[in-house]
Amino acid sequence: MAKVLVPIADGIEELESVTIIDVLRRAGAQVTVASVSAALQVTGSRKTKLVADAMIQDCAGMTFDAIILPGGMPGAEHLRDSTPLIELLKQHVQAGRLYGAICASPAVVLARHGLLKDRKATCYPSMETQLPDASAAAKRVVVDHHCITSQGPGTAIDFALTVVEALFGAERRRQVAEPMLVV
Repeated sequence: MAKVLVPIADGIEELESVTIIDVLRRAGAQVTVASVSAALQVTGSRKTKLVADAMIQDCAGMTFDAIILPGGMPGAEHLRDSTPLIELLKQHVQAGRLYGAICASPAVVLARHGLLKDRKATCYPSMETQLPDASAAAKRVVVDHHCITSQGPGTAIDFALTVVEALFGAERRRQVAEPMLVV
């Protein structure tokens, strides 16, 4: 069973967060939702309350098969500024494990911390100038080695299914997508 970390924060994009968590759980992943804010409960960008399973500092030293970042503002800035998350993410990337981000997070978190070096990526269109290589920025989802990025709320299902495929294979992606009517 794949273990996936999905960090959340006040101001995070709810649609992206819930879609990532839901689709990965449908695929059979063991998803840990970790708050980088002061409490387990965070308030999303549209005022929806989300409750994490753990605080990010409780995840330090744990190994995950994937770390996947939702976007939204100012949620992505809170992820960017979380020292425990960034330390965990840098160790994870250095170990060659799968990581991804959607919406503002590829630019605000990954690019800011040098985690898109030598990677093509996409993000929310108004932020693509912050990417080190924006040559693929017009694509809805970009896969480059162990890094998956996506544009925003409208691409969240495809993004999450791409993560499923990277973790479990194309057949599992189809098995999850078909009953959701997105094949």
